[in-house]
Amino acid sequence: MPTHCFVGLDLGTSGCRAVAVDDSGQPIAQAHQPLPPPTHTSEDGVEQSPELWWDAVVRVLRDLGDRLRGRRVAAIGVDGTSGTLLLCSAEGTPLGPALMYNDNRSAAQAARIGSAAPAESPARGASSGLAKLLFLRERLDPPPETLALHQADWIIGRLSGRFGVSDWNNCLKLGYDPQAESWPAWLLRMDLTPVALPRVVAPGTPVGSLDPGVAALTGLGPDALVMAGTTDSTAAVIAVGTTEEGDGVTSLGSTLVVKVVGKTPVWAPAYGVYSHRLGDLWLIGGASNSGGAVLRQYFSDREIRQLTDTLRPEEPTGLDYYPLPGRGERFPVNDPGLAPRLEPRPKDDRRFFQGLLEGIARIEAAGYRRLEALGAPPPRAVATIGGGAKNAGWTRLRERILGVPVLQAAAQEAASGAALLALRGYMAI
Repeated sequence: MPTHCFVGLDLGTSGCRAVAVDDSGQPIAQAHQPLPPPTHTSEDGVEQSPELWWDAVVRVLRDLGDRLRGRRVAAIGVDGTSGTLLLCSAEGTPLGPALMYNDNRSAAQAARIGSAAPAESPARGASSGLAKLLFLRERLDPPPETLALHQADWIIGRLSGRFGVSDWNNCLKLGYDPQAESWPAWLLRMDLTPVALPRVVAPGTPVGSLDPGVAALTGLGPDALVMAGTTDSTAAVIAVGTTEEGDGVTSLGSTLVVKVVGKTPVWAPAYGVYSHRLGDLWLIGGASNSGGAVLRQYFSDREIRQLTDTLRPEEPTGLDYYPLPGRGERFPVNDPGLAPRLEPRPKDDRRFFQGLLEGIARIEAAGYRRLEALGAPPPRAVATIGGGAKNAGWTRLRERILGVPVLQAAAQEAASGAALLALRGYMAI
């Protein structure tokens, strides 16, 4: 009998990654396919053809299948970028390009939402899924029975042949209430005709079996189940394994993102703080504009590696920096006019580099304090994902400033989290 395995697909900005895990959740194979960059239009538009996603998914599943000889794929999970949305027919044909998560052309639509949605609703703002839905409805003049789907939703539909299903996490910024597990009354009073909202289920819920044509196209068995998905950031946390109250996760990538697991959700749109549901718990988080992008304004990757070896984490520089790539901050303070604070710059690059890292770590600590002030639990330990997780000197520096253990997460791939979601959903059947 072939051994079971579980596949996770992660649709990112630059590529599609697939990871297969065994019955115990251990990775056994992976594959990757690049994606062309999204198209940037005038007026802050960022678009991409959904067919590019599908082409990458097919290629990555074929590649992964070649590495899984003798194993049967039991279930497939999918995650995608949060807030990326398209309109399609009931059969899944896109009516036009998808609006990417960072498309900001929906200011007029956001104003309309702001007059109807509660102050704490994640559907507020020009980058929300709901604002994108309204923008696309006006732009595309959709026919009856048009569906609004997120990136992961549409890929799940292509895999299963069943369109119109989404999950708690992807639908959060479309206006869905994950506590009540329903679309709220204020949203239902808005005229979305002829666009239909998706049916929402828990992440990891079986949607259907792999479509026979897709099974033949990819080389995977047709009896594989396709599971409801999640967002990329939530999948990354699932991969880390943070499942208890007080577990913190910091992502040290181009930007700085802090999250902590709590028993009750926190909603504070003024600070960009939202909560994604994780079973009976909540993942509460916010994102700063600070992060690795600031470091790369001053140093190359090679210089960063060299300077890392010279860090003195136990010897503070005394430099009071607030590293930002440009004017404006969203979390832990909300100040669109906040200017970077990066002076004075010492002649010693080692000291300047350490001062930048200290400044980012202080923002991280302030982020966790902000979450706690809003009602989240304080972190008892912080797992780290992203490129900065590999910097041992920065880790020691952050431990000193945060005052809690800081660990590099063993698993960091969002695709691994999607695979674990598929595994757990399958085992729960």
